[in-house]
Amino acid sequence: MSTASLSVNPKHHLRIAIIIAICVGANLATLARADEPLIASISKQTLWENRDGKGATWFHPRACMMPGPDGKPIALMTIQEIGGSDYFGPVCWSTSTDLGKTWSDPEPIPALGRDPIPGRSDDLKAAVCDVVPQYHPQSNSVLALGHVVFYKGKYFARNEQLSRYPVYATRAADGTWSPRKILQWEDPRNTSIYSNGCGQRVVLPNGDVQMSFTFGPGEKNRMVAGVHAAYDGDQLTMREVGPPLENRHGRGLLEPSVTEFDGKFWMTIRAEDNRGYVSSSDDGLNWSPKKAWAWEDGTPIGMSTTQQHWLTHSDGLFLVYTREDASNTNVMRWRSPLWVAQVDVERQCLIRETEQVALPLVGDGVNEPNQVALMGNFHVTHASPDESWITVGEWMPRDGYRGDVLLARIRWSRPNRLPLW
Repeated sequence: MSTASLSVNPKHHLRIAIIIAICVGANLATLARADEPLIASISKQTLWENRDGKGATWFHPRACMMPGPDGKPIALMTIQEIGGSDYFGPVCWSTSTDLGKTWSDPEPIPALGRDPIPGRSDDLKAAVCDVVPQYHPQSNSVLALGHVVFYKGKYFARNEQLSRYPVYATRAADGTWSPRKILQWEDPRNTSIYSNGCGQRVVLPNGDVQMSFTFGPGEKNRMVAGVHAAYDGDQLTMREVGPPLENRHGRGLLEPSVTEFDGKFWMTIRAEDNRGYVSSSDDGLNWSPKKAWAWEDGTPIGMSTTQQHWLTHSDGLFLVYTREDASNTNVMRWRSPLWVAQVDVERQCLIRETEQVALPLVGDGVNEPNQVALMGNFHVTHASPDESWITVGEWMPRDGYRGDVLLARIRWSRPNRLPLW
């Protein structure tokens, strides 16, 4: 071998150094992005104003994304006025074509108003509340599912609530709404109530709907269970109900929400023992024993009979919730502010260092709690690869039922690869 063959070409050496530097830099950048928090920022937008009490106080704002005629996303929201405790106006709809910046004036959904009750001569009416819309890509329709509630005159008929059950209307591709329909489930355990009200659902690849029910034969000790239902764009019908979870405190387990993440289904559940609960499932029917929401060190999180919902990104699972805090000690059920934190899916707990306020408490929750608007009825929407929304209707039950409709924009630090529909 000659000495010439052992010599190093300076240009070749430089090229190798450049390649190594590029690879190292790329790997460092990838690691930096992986360590970067998924939530880049949260901003607050007011959609409808009524803090002065001069207009309508809109409530239950819940949105879904659907394709418009040109294939671009349109946001469809269901919303209704609130005039008292559990007393709501007809369900309306509104749309946005500019990613939630502006919204059309709410219009009533004819099927989701107030219907007379056959066989009754008084003025008891069957109304609808707790509606959640969801686009169904297999049928190119929207399923707006809530449950029945009974009113007499201008009041919630607290002592005349008949059996409560899910009702729905569907929206066809041409924008027309169907008549009111009932999701029928014959079971002796649901004679008082069965409902998916306020609950998040999952559309399965075969077009079936994965959801969960709260149900029971009486006002106390309601159960929750996973549900599979068939849906063809017109009719929603029961397929199967899984074994129930129970919590024998007060009314039991309420307002369950379901999402899918990392190959599993996840359910978060409202309860009446100052806790919220989490469970997971491989098939959406058979759920793990419920576990109270806690921090990673095992410290339980105080939640006062209020719903929680999922904020799902392709790279991480988050929970949106209310909880006890020094700032809200005298606020009814601690329903302000709204918090968000990432879930440790291995330990089924929240990661404390990821917690932040999604929508802040406005006012003094210690000394003037009656002037703090409650935000306990909210919804989460996957709006685009770059952002998700939390929508909520404020209200002040001890100060004129006033409040704004708010939208929190959660901007992601990297794209959410979950499908919009």
